Amino acid sequence: MSTTHSSLQGHNDNKVHAARSHLKKRQTFERSLGSNDLTGVVNDSTHQDQEAEELLSRVRAQEGEIQLLRQQIAVACLKELQLLNEKCALERKFSDIRMAVDEKQTEALTSAYNELGYRKGDLEVNLKLTNELKAVDDERYHYMSSLLGLLAKYGIWPRVINASVLSNSVKLLHDQLQQKIRTSHEKIGERTSLVKNRFESGFQYKERENADFKLFESGYQYQKRENTDMGTSKYQLPPQAEHLRATEDVFISSRVQTNIPKSADFSQRPEVHQPVNDISPDPLFYTGREVPGDFTPPVDDEAVELQRYTPDERYNHPVTIEGPSIENFQIIGEATPGSTLLACGYPTRGTSLCIFQWVWHLEDGTRQYIEGATNPEYVVAADDVDKLIAVECIPMDDKGHQGELVKLFANDQKKIKCDPDMQLEIDTYLSKGQATFSVLLLVLSENWEPASISLRRSGYQIKMGNTDAVVIAEKYSRELSLKIPPGMSTQFVLTCSYGSSLPFNAYDVRMRDTLVLTLRMFQSKQAMDDRRKVKS
Repeated sequence: MSTTHSSLQGHNDNKVHAARSHLKKRQTFERSLGSNDLTGVVNDSTHQDQEAEELLSRVRAQEGEIQLLRQQIAVACLKELQLLNEKCALERKFSDIRMAVDEKQTEALTSAYNELGYRKGDLEVNLKLTNELKAVDDERYHYMSSLLGLLAKYGIWPRVINASVLSNSVKLLHDQLQQKIRTSHEKIGERTSLVKNRFESGFQYKERENADFKLFESGYQYQKRENTDMGTSKYQLPPQAEHLRATEDVFISSRVQTNIPKSADFSQRPEVHQPVNDISPDPLFYTGREVPGDFTPPVDDEAVELQRYTPDERYNHPVTIEGPSIENFQIIGEATPGSTLLACGYPTRGTSLCIFQWVWHLEDGTRQYIEGATNPEYVVAADDVDKLIAVECIPMDDKGHQGELVKLFANDQKKIKCDPDMQLEIDTYLSKGQATFSVLLLVLSENWEPASISLRRSGYQIKMGNTDAVVIAEKYSRELSLKIPPGMSTQFVLTCSYGSSLPFNAYDVRMRDTLVLTLRMFQSKQAMDDRRKVKS
């Protein structure tokens, strides 16, 4: 083993020796290259060192940038996490809001359906009330005409037709009739007592049978004559009762009941009649009267009928063939807003009173009485535009007899239209899409203050003239309405969509009608636009 180890060590020494020799040769070779190449090598190594430094600085800068970018990425990741959290929170809120909106929409639809149902019910109630109001107006019209006819029959002519005047007139008529009834009862009592005294003192009765009646007669002849018109018999009074023929005749109907005492001296019911010749129609007769010793004729107030007739009407109640009427009935005036129409004619056949009523004839064939239009004069207003107007007249005479109703349409049975100037003014406002009117607004009970009404396509606005304070500003709606009083009044009432009423006063009738028509045109156009939007 030592030999082997020695050989191996020798071998290694040879290798080391060879390497050293090789190194020496190389160093010698390098020295032999000369000193000229030494400067170039030094320069190359210096250049390589500078590039290495630049590369090193670049590497360091890039490493710094990489570190900075890593930091920014970390910050961005944190922000992204925060944004994701916020997004989740917002999505939860959005879902909650969407659910709430859906609930609100469902509630709104339910309330809208309920409101439609309520409105339908209100419309039905309004229609029912309108029909009832029309029926009441018709009844009132007939009642007023009948009442005026009754008052005219007794010579009472109210100058103004209203409740208080009619009540006072009826009270006056009642007092007059009560006085006449009391006076007539007194006259009946006086005459019956006079007849009783005459019969007791001047007549002796003898019983006699007749086929038609039983008569007690005392020495005078009677003559019977049938009167087919009245269904009764007429006889002449004896001379002793001739003075009972007074200036006026008193008729007592057969409904008068008499209470005859049982102790009467006569067993039969005598009938005393006054025969009448063919010329005299003035009888005074008593039917079914007992004449006992202490005769006191009881009179039933409800059964006594006191009637006064002319000589031609005493027995034959003639029916008036031709009642009061009006000839050449016509309407004078121009049928345009702001103008006055006058219904006139020639009264004939005893016409002394005419009852007027102006009426609207609507497109559905119905008619509507115009409130307060009961005079022959009628002022055409904005409410009459695009409608048919007619006047109805009932002629009456002094006795309260009514003639046939006379009806005449205004404007040759054509719809009422604006005059050209007013229509041009309204069209100008509509084309511009705006209009402003100066009016007076009722602030307190009697305090009118200047104001202005500005109309636009979508809505209107009301301002005070002194302070420019806005009283109301809203869009057009179905609830918005305008009401015009009858006559020459320049006032009108505006009812807003929420139900409040504002009274206005224009400076003239023409301006008021122009304002009302312009506002209604804007309102109708807005309603049409809303319907188109709903359909689209």
